[in-house]
This record gives sequence, structure tokens and C-alpha cells, in this order.
Amino acid sequence: MTNSVKRVLTDCTLCYHSCGTKVTVKDGKAVKVEGLESHPLNMGRLCPKGEAMLDNIYHPDRLKYPLKRGRGGWKRITWEQALTEIAERLLRLKSEFRPQVLGVFIGSIGVENLEMSGLTQRFNACFGSPNFFSVESICYRMRIRTRQITFGRYPTEELDSKLYILWGHNPEASDFPLQLHLEANLKKGARLVVIDPKRIGLADRAEMYLRIRPGTDGAMALAMINVIINERIYDKDFVEKYTYGFDKLIPHIQPYTPEWAEKITWVHAKNIRQLARMLASTKGASIYQGTSTQDQTANGTQNSRAFAILQTITGNINNPGGWTISARLPLGNVGREIEEKPVGADQYPIFYEVWGRTSPYGVVTCVPESIPDRLKAFLVIGGNPLVSMADSNAFKEAFRKLDLLVVHDLFLTETAELAHYVLPACSHLEKWGLAYNYNVCHCLPYLMLRKKAIEPFYESWSEWKLFKELYNKLGIENQFPWKSEEELVEFELGPTGLTFEQLLKEKPEGAFYGDKEYGIKDNSFPTPSKKIEIFSDTLKQAGFDPLPTYLEPNKSPVSTPQMLKRYPLILSTGYRNLYYTHAQFRKIDSLKRKNPEPRAEIGPKTAAQYGISEGDNVIIETHKGSVRMKAGVDERVTEGVVLVPHGWPGEANANLLTDTECREPIMGYPQIKALLCRITKTT
Repeated sequence: MTNSVKRVLTDCTLCYHSCGTKVTVKDGKAVKVEGLESHPLNMGRLCPKGEAMLDNIYHPDRLKYPLKRGRGGWKRITWEQALTEIAERLLRLKSEFRPQVLGVFIGSIGVENLEMSGLTQRFNACFGSPNFFSVESICYRMRIRTRQITFGRYPTEELDSKLYILWGHNPEASDFPLQLHLEANLKKGARLVVIDPKRIGLADRAEMYLRIRPGTDGAMALAMINVIINERIYDKDFVEKYTYGFDKLIPHIQPYTPEWAEKITWVHAKNIRQLARMLASTKGASIYQGTSTQDQTANGTQNSRAFAILQTITGNINNPGGWTISARLPLGNVGREIEEKPVGADQYPIFYEVWGRTSPYGVVTCVPESIPDRLKAFLVIGGNPLVSMADSNAFKEAFRKLDLLVVHDLFLTETAELAHYVLPACSHLEKWGLAYNYNVCHCLPYLMLRKKAIEPFYESWSEWKLFKELYNKLGIENQFPWKSEEELVEFELGPTGLTFEQLLKEKPEGAFYGDKEYGIKDNSFPTPSKKIEIFSDTLKQAGFDPLPTYLEPNKSPVSTPQMLKRYPLILSTGYRNLYYTHAQFRKIDSLKRKNPEPRAEIGPKTAAQYGISEGDNVIIETHKGSVRMKAGVDERVTEGVVLVPHGWPGEANANLLTDTECREPIMGYPQIKALLCRITKTT
């Protein structure tokens, strides 16, 4: 009997952060996970999800073998049979129609997993289809694209700041590393402001807490710009040297007064002025947007534009604590370009292309309407779109019309239950990969080898193995050049000058890559004007406002007053917590004990108005559907607002309430942060 023990330094991929971990493996089984003290992101700490990592990996409900749907239900089959039949169906569809009928989708973990994302995108392109979808078209990509339009590159918020403006962002629930750094810096005298329709816990320690109506963030940002310009407290030298279009901003911003914004946002004009002055007087301040809080509204793109301009006119670009533009990490591109545009690119061209820079992503809100005419087959890799995408009913109805649906995942998700084939996937401890962070110490990129610590669970396959074998079955094996996972990672590392062996043996804890320089050099912004573009000719040429404006939510007390009799309350979906990532980890007992059931949160006056008490069963209903949850009555929640968490399955799925056709006009994001609803007590 062996008694071998090893400790593997690797990362956690249970959210988008890739925190450092130490995994103890005894006789081939991972038995303990700890935070890695030397990792600059989490500094030896782990969130509850990271602590429960092994419960997820060794969960009895994990998929063990390939499954095929038949008339009698699921049937276990071999990988050989599964891939042979999948390839035959794909080739038939390609011959009968065209390769573009194939769509692929990766989930949130795919976005942070370079191999999963790159290999999936490459496979689709090699097959001949551009239709690659992910959470990028409802989440972070809007912010990236908008900042690119403004700065030419993508500046990020540093973890360390002198003034943290948490705007619809709750690090205690959704951003564990930021929370760690925020706690440390508050003790050193950093200032904190919270803007949220709920008085989150951090608001009790904030210098200011501003209670805002969901979906109206852009109006408040415009009013702050108005104050900073009209009180002449902007950074004149910075604006003069490094910006384009400020002269056009001055007359444009005049109507957007704090008094105008107060009527829209519910935030007092005096508080808007106070915050504007605080931001303007602080060098080293950052606005921390919620991960998708401002994106998933009618005004999404212009919200991000307004935030970028606030950072710019206060001189909080490329200074310690502000938004910083670090060199992007050069990695070998596993993906493959394809000239044809994906679904949604023609409807939302700014999302797809800016200055010749194209995005590989299609617009996922356009998927239901594209099935079955444009899309007839889907591969879903590490995702659960029937729960995580807006309008679950529309996605479910559409996916039922597919000729082929294949899901590669750890568990039998709601999406997998509709599939023709379900294939068991490896966890992150069962395969090789590359972990990176770009917003750690002074925004320097940090690289780490994601090490294979244990052998795959039963017949689970990594994405590398899945696609290698599928390429062979499709007769395109010459387009898959990597003979092993290790060779794939070596290819990714190529442009960095680091090697697989170096990260494995010399720097197993990871390493910073690149140098950080604060300050700005002349012509350092790769925009058409070579400056920060306050006025965007790019947006103007595309038919949109070149300066930030405000657009009321499509479904609101202002824009649709006729709906108020039936739906008198404001609904904001997607409230997050520390114990789950979207729809994941709902089966883990240790996490379920801490957050056992979904709760729709309302204020006490709202609860009294509808005869609801804490813990009552309630139904929340919109024009699209209804969900059942428990009521959480909390004086911290703004009256007249219902906050609904996302990611819960079945009757509690928040996306039964949302509408895939209710979209932000520039990039097509779903408006799920500000809708109208009603709530009723039930038995």
C-alpha cells in the first residue's frame, strides 16, 4: 500500500479571479486545499467556494461517462460512439446546409479558462462557422469595448486605491480579492463611497452611501460631470494635454444638472455635488463598476462612457489608485480568425468591430431568434445558458428545435438535460492550463501554471482531448497541431519568453510579467486622435451619440407608465452572493447550509403594502414569466424595489422573468437590471 503525498501549487478557477492555491494530494486523491500565501491576489486566503473546491470535484453527481438521449431516457455509451455519431451529424448538417449552422457556447469559467475558450473558438472556426457565443455578450465585453473606444486600450481599476467608489459593486459578495485589498487600505486611510439600491454591509463603513434607482446610473454620472466642469474643478492640465473633444463636452453637459438627476435617480442633488467634488479632489481614485450592473441596462454603453470621462477629467488615469493601462500579456493565440461575421454583428456592429479590431463573439441575445433558420446545432462547453442567459423560456424553446445539442460539463445541468449527447468534463485540477491575472499589484499581469494535480474523474476528458479526437473524426486533424496539453500551454507561453518547465519547476508559485510605468507619454493612446476621446467620432459614425447621454430603462415607471397598474415595482435581477458563481455549486452541502434558498429582497414598507412577512413564499411576476422564492424583508433595500438573485434552478430561475428582446441599443445586452414586476404572497 502506497502512502505518497505531494503538494501542488496551482490556481482556483471557480470564478474569474484565478486565486493561488496549495493542493495536497495523497495516493492520487486531492485531500486538502489552502490559499497560497505568496500569490498577490488572494494572499493565502480563499473564499467559501475555493474552500469547498474538493466537495465539487468529488461530488457523487458528477458525470462519469458519456450519455446519449434515447426514447427511454439517458443511456451510457462509449466516447468512441459519442464522437462518431456527433461527427456524422455535424458533417451531415454542414453538407446539407452550411458550416455556419453550428454555434458554440462557453460559460463564465470558459472566459477565464484560456484553453477552454481558445480551443472552442478554434474548433468552430476550423469547422467553418463564426458563431461563437459566451457570457462576454451580456457581461464584461461592453466595458472593454467602451474603454477601448475612449482610450484605445483597456484600463483597469487597481486593487489598491485612495478612494473606492463602489458603484453597484459589492466585493463582499462577488469580488473576494478586491475585498481583501479594500479592507487593508481602509485601515490605512482609504476613503469609501457606496452607490447601490441596497445598503450593503460595506456601506456602514463608507463616507457616503447613495441609494439609487436601478438603471439610472448614467444620469447620476452625467450630473457629476456637470458639477466638475461648471465648478472648474477638473484637471485642466491633464484635459488639455491628453484629451480630444472636451470643448464639445462643455455645452453638451449643461442640461444634466444634479437637480435633473435627483428626479431620475432618487439621489439628492447635494450628495451628487459632494461626491463629484470628492472625486475631483482625489488623485488615486477609482470607480469600481459592478461586474455587469451598468452593462445590463438600456444605457449600458453610455454608462461606461460617462464613467471613463469622470476618471479622465479628474486626471485619474495611469496614476496609482486610478484606472491604469498596463501592457497586455502577449500569449500565443489558440483561437483562429474567420472572416465571416457571427450572429448579431450586423445588428450591433460596435460590439463586433472597432478600427479593424474584431471580436470573435456573437451576440447571444440574438440566439433564440436565429434558431432554427441560421443555427441548427450547438456545442455547449462549460456553460448553462438555459439558466444564465436572459429569457430562459426563449432559450429553452429554441434549443428544443436544434438538430444537435452537445454539452461538455461536470454535471447534468439544465441545458444538458435538453441535449442529445452529454460528455463528462475534467475539473481544473485534472488538466494542464495557464492561469493569468491582469489586475493584481499595480495591474501587472501575473502568470501561473495551472497544474494537473490528479487524474481525470472516471471517463472525464479535458477540452484538449475532446477537440483533438473530434478533429480526427471530422477529418480536419491537420488543423489541431498540439500533441499534448503541455504542448498547448507551451504554445500559449511562446511570446512571453517563459517556458512550461520554468513555471513548473523554477516558479511554481507564479510570476509577475512585464513592467509597470505610471504617467502618460505623448501619443500613447492608440485612438484615431492619439488622445483620450471624450468625443467619439467612432460612435458618431455608427449612428450613436458621440458624448454620453441618458436613456431610461425600456420598462420603467417613466418609460412605460401604462404597465404600472399591473407591475408597480422595480425589479433588478442578478444579485450575487459569496457562495455561488452564477448557476454553479448549488449541490455543495457546505455552501447550501450558508445560503440554502433563493430570497427575493424587499423593504419593510413594500412588504407591508403587499401583506408579506419575512420568510413567506412569494411569486414575482413580469411580462415574461414568474418565479417562486422566499421573501427577504430587509430595511437595507430601497422601497419599491425587488432584488432577485440569479443562478437558482427550476421555479426560482431569475431569467424566467427577463426578456431577451429588451436590449441595450448599441451592443445588444439584455436589460435585466431594471424591469417592472409585481410580488404576491402565496402558500
